[in-house]
Amino acid sequence: MISLTDFMMVSAGLFCIGLYMIVTKRNAIQILIGIEFMLNAAILNLVAFGKFDRLNNGGQMFALFAIVLAAATTAVALAIILNVYKKYKTIDPGQIDQLKD
Repeated sequence: MISLTDFMMVSAGLFCIGLYMIVTKRNAIQILIGIEFMLNAAILNLVAFGKFDRLNNGGQMFALFAIVLAAATTAVALAIILNVYKKYKTIDPGQIDQLKD
């Protein structure tokens, strides 16, 4: 049987991978993928604690809400990235030095 510790170890690994991607990547889309990894680690924690709770399904309900929120956030972030690319012809956050012309 898979224990709560196993879930926490996988979640910690996902979170560390996401943090590494955010710190080291120079591409806005790769940074967004790193954020999604971190969100998925948090969702995995919610589901794991909900599985071992036995009283109610609060963890799963919070996880469902987090998935919907992550999807909406990703849609908005991709729209922003596309508009930035259209204006500056790059998705490197280091090369965008102004927000308004």
